[in-house]
Formats: sequence, C-alpha cells, structure tokens
Amino acid sequence: MHPLEGITVVALEQAVAIPFATRQLADLGARVIKVERPLVGDFARDYDRTVHGQSSYFTWLNRGKESVTLDLKQPEDLAVLETLIAGADVFVQNLAPGSDERLGLAAETLRARHPGLITCSLSGYGSSGPYRSKKAYDLLIQCETGLLSVTGTPDEPVKAGISVADIAGGMYAYTGILTALYERERTGEAKALEVAMIDALGEWMTQPIYYTTYGDHPPVRSSAHHASIAPYGPYATGDGGQVFLGVQNDREWARLCEEILGRPDLIADERFAHNSDRVAHRPELKSLLERAFASSTAHEILAALDDAGIANGCLRTPAEFAAHPQLAARDRWRTVDTPQGSVQALLPAVTVPGREALMGAVPALGEHTAAIRAEVDAKRRRAGAGDEVPRMP
Repeated sequence: MHPLEGITVVALEQAVAIPFATRQLADLGARVIKVERPLVGDFARDYDRTVHGQSSYFTWLNRGKESVTLDLKQPEDLAVLETLIAGADVFVQNLAPGSDERLGLAAETLRARHPGLITCSLSGYGSSGPYRSKKAYDLLIQCETGLLSVTGTPDEPVKAGISVADIAGGMYAYTGILTALYERERTGEAKALEVAMIDALGEWMTQPIYYTTYGDHPPVRSSAHHASIAPYGPYATGDGGQVFLGVQNDREWARLCEEILGRPDLIADERFAHNSDRVAHRPELKSLLERAFASSTAHEILAALDDAGIANGCLRTPAEFAAHPQLAARDRWRTVDTPQGSVQALLPAVTVPGREALMGAVPALGEHTAAIRAEVDAKRRRAGAGDEVPRMP
C-alpha cells in the first residue's frame, strides 16, 4: 500500500510550482485530478516541443495524474469541479490573485461547505500587502528576493538555470499538504494553507540576508566560486580542464596544503590561515592552486583529491549527468509513459526500502474527462441530485 493511497487531490494548476507539488503526491499514491482549460490546457504544455514533440516541463511535472478539461466560465462545468472538490481530501490552486474568489473557490468558502477539506493556494506575493495582485514569474521572484544580486559574475547578475523560485514554492506546498494530512489524521481538523513564492525563496535567501545585515558588505557575485568560503570552486588544470573542490575548514586546508600542494608552509601563512583570510586573498589563492595543478590532468587531480579526502567534483552537462555512473549503479531510472512515447525518469529523491514510487503515465489533454464526468454523474445520481452533468461537445 502506498502512503497516500485513498487520498484524492483536485488540482486547479498550471506552470511549475503547484504541478511540482502534486506530482510528488501522485508518486506517493494519491489520486491527483488535474483540471485544465479545454483545447489549450495547462500552458506549460506549450513551453517547448523537445520530448517526443511534447513539453519537457509538462512531462517532468505531471506524471501519474488524471487530466480533465473544464471551462469554469460555464456554470455546468464549474458545478462539475465543485462536485469533485466535495469528494476530495485536498484542493490546490495557483490561479491569478482574486480568481478563486470570483469563482467561489476561495479557501474560506470551500471549507465552510466541506469542513474536512484541506486547501492550499500558491501565489507570488501572498494574499495581502501592496504586491498582492502583482504578476509573479520565476525570474521576477528571483529578482525581488535578491537571488540575482548574489548570482553571476562580478560584472553581471545571472538567473539560476532552473525554475528555483517555482520549485521552492512547490516544495513548501508539498510539505505543507503532507503536514496538514497528518494533522487532520490526528485531530480531525483540516487546515487552509497559503504559500507565497516570495516567502519560499526568501527562506532560502536567509544566509545572504544575515551576511549582509550583520556584516560589513553584501556577498559578492563570484561566478562559480563560493562567495564566503575559499577555496571552493573551479580551478584550471594542465590539460585545459578544470576541477571543482571545496575546503570547509582549516583542518581540510592543512590537508590540502600537505597532501596536494606539497606546501605545509602555507598552513600558517597569514594570507590563508583561516577561511576569512582565504576569502580576502582569493585571487592569490586561485593563482597558487592553478600553478600547482598545471603539471597534472583534471583526472589526476580529482583522483589525488579523493585520496586526500578533499571534496571535489567535475562539471557535467545535463546529458552527462543523465549518464552518471552513480545513478546507473543505484538503478535510479524508471520508464514513464507519455502520449507520444516513453521517457526515462529519475526515482523520487526519498528512498524507502521495499517501496517503489508509482510514477504513472503523463496524461494527454483531457484524457480522463469522459471517465470523470461519468463518475460525477454517478455520484449525483446516488445522491439524488437530479439531472446529469451535460457533456462537453
């Protein structure tokens, strides 16, 4: 039995953040009913056409879900959604600010009708305050939280290469829903959850905030080097390659000096004795390491760092990561069906012995509409609710 077997989630969702949260729930066994617009669906379906002619974003975020298309401007389709919500454990949405209220789907309205329903809404800036109605996309939240100010080169800020603000919001929605399900199980009380992307990514920005507020200056943009730890970043080797290494404390620094650099005299050098000194003298430190690495290949340096117990890694492309020997050795890939052909997907990050995530198929737009409408009709008949829900043309 999967952990969330028997739990039904109705998701009025699009893009990345909430779909990321509900996909985790589906992997754990929840039934996730994804409500999409007729004809066009979740606009993430059109972000690209790289996965057998389908969107890489949508394929990643929507496995194991059922897709039903409803036009919520039509009273009969809104009534179908309300019937689905009435039979659900969780209702999640990331509509534009105010849209839930206009549709009669605000948390307080739904929970008054269905006291056992857990609701979760996700927005960019929260339900109050001067930014409440401001549009919020991933890059813009990265800007507003200061992430871009600490990411990039000294000359230019750079956005994170993945949808980090969306993922942060989705992760907090996911953990919040799990917590609410646990609390409801213990107390019988369902909660209304609210997640703002500015709060989610803001949590992840706390260390730079502290460093800036209580220090003398904000973190510098340091390319691929760590802003406040050294040596921690890429260093060139003699074969034109580079190695990434990280020294976290003075003990590791001493080991690097003795076993890799062959320079025990550097351990007590006032320029490098402590991390703050090494950060202050980063250019000299980089030059020193690269001179020491100039007579060796990247492979040789990585092997020597491993032998010395110094943390290290090599820069991989996404394709090279997909072929990573560690993933293969641990059997981390599974096959997932999509409407246009199968794809390989990584297992969820949390491993539980004896349990395998469901990892169901990615749905075609409206694939489950007829079945779900029939299910709604049957529920209404059983409840003596009158006429069946009209079918969409």
